[in-house]
Amino acid sequence: MDRIIFHIDVNSAYLSWSAIDLLQANPDSVDIRTIPAIIGGNRKTRHGIVLAKSLPAKNMYHIHTAEPVANALKKCPTLTIVPPDHDSYSRHSKQFVGFLRTLTPEIEQVSVDECFLDYTSIASRFSSPEEGAAYIRNYIYSHFGFTVNVGISSNKVLAKMASDFEKPNKTHTLFPEEIQQKMWPLPISSLFMAGHASVAVLQKLEIRTIGDLAKMDPAILTMHLKSHGKMLWKYANGIDNSTLESEPSQAKGIGNSTTLASDLTTAQEAYPILLQLSTKVGHRLEKAGQSANNLCVEIKYATFEKYTRQMPLSSPTQDGKKLYRAACHLFDTLWNGNPIRLLGVRAGKLTDADEPVQLDLFSYDPKAIEKEQKMERAMDKIREKFGKDLIQKGIH
Repeated sequence: MDRIIFHIDVNSAYLSWSAIDLLQANPDSVDIRTIPAIIGGNRKTRHGIVLAKSLPAKNMYHIHTAEPVANALKKCPTLTIVPPDHDSYSRHSKQFVGFLRTLTPEIEQVSVDECFLDYTSIASRFSSPEEGAAYIRNYIYSHFGFTVNVGISSNKVLAKMASDFEKPNKTHTLFPEEIQQKMWPLPISSLFMAGHASVAVLQKLEIRTIGDLAKMDPAILTMHLKSHGKMLWKYANGIDNSTLESEPSQAKGIGNSTTLASDLTTAQEAYPILLQLSTKVGHRLEKAGQSANNLCVEIKYATFEKYTRQMPLSSPTQDGKKLYRAACHLFDTLWNGNPIRLLGVRAGKLTDADEPVQLDLFSYDPKAIEKEQKMERAMDKIREKFGKDLIQKGIH
């Protein structure tokens, strides 16, 4: 059978998991899912953002995820505010994903509350994908007390889009033949990876819906949004050839990440951080005697959503300069324009640094390679004598 992918997303995860904890601590308390309530921020200081909101908070007071708590309190002065408990969320997440792994090891977890599942491997157990999705939804609700949406399609992007349709506790399909009817009429802001900055550019081009984007000349989009524009055009047309990574890219590799003192809002702010991280990864590769064949960049947004993108490198390397260039390319294609809380760079598919490398015939330059090797040896001697931070490579 053709590949079928599920995207399974916990409905308002932080709110649901906090509600379960509060009810377990006091069974007579009000379920915060049934009243105007949010997770995040501080009522006294009025600082922070909304991490999750109840349906009454959304429908009655138009409170949105990621908006400042101060704004939410203006809309609803009696709003119930519950501080986040990330240790608890981690426990609930492990319970959620642990159940899915009892069905199949073909699971790619992309954040604490969402993952992809390759239904193809368990299709023989159910009469249809919809029945399989219903089993997952019902089991999670009856055993764990929270609900999930399940999106079904032939690739990850369409499955993700499907799971974002009507909520909560729903199953939706979005196969290629359903794109024009179900996805194209949606506003452009609904498209996966279309952030505020990208949407603003697209609206200036009079692109209002996903269908408008799908019918646009991709060359024009590339002109305005570079490679991110081409990627959005592919997503609008349901094109996604990415594989389901059942083992996280972090499983075997060397990486560094940093939680930022304040959220980054421009690429120019992000690039120096990527340079620092790439340089550190390069130094760690050198120390371990390893070279990277793959690079992954991680972005965590102010809303705590986390996304990663990876790419193979043209040749094995431990050069921070080459890692940085690849990291910048990945960042440009991954970032959706929203404020960034964490950045990470990870080198993967490691091989021994002294392992023979097959060089590109057309880029092979013996003199340049010899010159770079001499420079590396000289820099290593200086670092050994005066300290590793005295001299660094320039990036150009």
